Amino acid sequence: MNDATSILPEHNKVTEQLARLAHRLNELRRHLDYDGKREKLEELDAQTADPAFWANADRAQDVLREQSTLKKVIGDLDEAKTRYDDAQTLYELGREEGDDATIRDAWSALESLDARVGKMEFRRMLSGQHDEKGVLLSINAGAGGVDSQDWAQMLMRMYMRWAERHGFKVEVLDVQDAEQAGIRSAELAITGEFAYGYLRSEIGVHRLVRISPFDANARRQTSFASVMALPDLGDEDFDIEVNEADLEVDTFRSSGAGGQHVNKTDSAVRLRHLPSGIVVACQVERSQHKNKATAMRMLKAKLWDLEQQRREAERETLQGERKKIEWGSQIRSYVLQPYQQVNDHRTELKSSAVHAVLDGDLDEFIEAYLLQQSQSPAEAPS
Repeated sequence: MNDATSILPEHNKVTEQLARLAHRLNELRRHLDYDGKREKLEELDAQTADPAFWANADRAQDVLREQSTLKKVIGDLDEAKTRYDDAQTLYELGREEGDDATIRDAWSALESLDARVGKMEFRRMLSGQHDEKGVLLSINAGAGGVDSQDWAQMLMRMYMRWAERHGFKVEVLDVQDAEQAGIRSAELAITGEFAYGYLRSEIGVHRLVRISPFDANARRQTSFASVMALPDLGDEDFDIEVNEADLEVDTFRSSGAGGQHVNKTDSAVRLRHLPSGIVVACQVERSQHKNKATAMRMLKAKLWDLEQQRREAERETLQGERKKIEWGSQIRSYVLQPYQQVNDHRTELKSSAVHAVLDGDLDEFIEAYLLQQSQSPAEAPS
């Protein structure tokens, strides 16, 4: 047999891999404060066992969410340690018995664990204040006319497909359709573990180069659209108070899919915050009350973001650099003609699989950016 699984690994190679994995697992446990998390989980378990636990339903939900997060982190570390111990025992048994098949099985288990630990190490980079939250994603067409409006719709689909690949829930909170084709803007709520941590890497201007389907002369067109991501803090305390007197509230009939109902009631809600000039709208629900509640959630997130900008000198940690949506300011280019390539200008990562990327295969670009951001100057490769 000539396949890789038939090759017997050298003893030094296995022992080096065991030592590396042991060090990496210990570093993960230290970085993630494994012992502290176990103590905290025991405290939360005691709280949930108290008969008075559900007296405050909101507080109870917060405790259960924190409990679930801690259980996952602890469970992942425990499982990795068990896999390590099993592989080590299997290898030692194979060595003692002179059983080549057992040694190969142990090596295969170590390779599998190596990949798993790599994913856990990647999660260490998602340690921002709100990285574990869902995300409110805004997409806006920029310079380029109808082509950019079409491009904005393509980006909307790309992120929805990315979310579906990860099993995340997507809500289209608001879409402003363009006259000829595409959209002027869209607001999405994507709910899933670390959705904001991942998609904060997409903040910025995205550029498309292609033969325009809207040009009778089939000329090449460059289009721009911007993406903004904010953590979806739900009903948490934002430390942001909104005075009703500062709000201008408009109701209107929802547009798009939804049957006859959308044409009969003014269920959609638009809020204008007069002091800041921020405008948000929601039309996803049939209930005007629910749409207003969601719009208020969006408004508070945007006001919270403004407050972060005032408080933090390094605002890129939460929102990234705001740039004009036009030539020269893009974070990533997607070229369909005269060749096919996606190029991230921050990481220099390139891919010829443009259509796969546009279908939501974004993880390689997201991970490259987060890896780059996680490296301090001392850690950066020379």
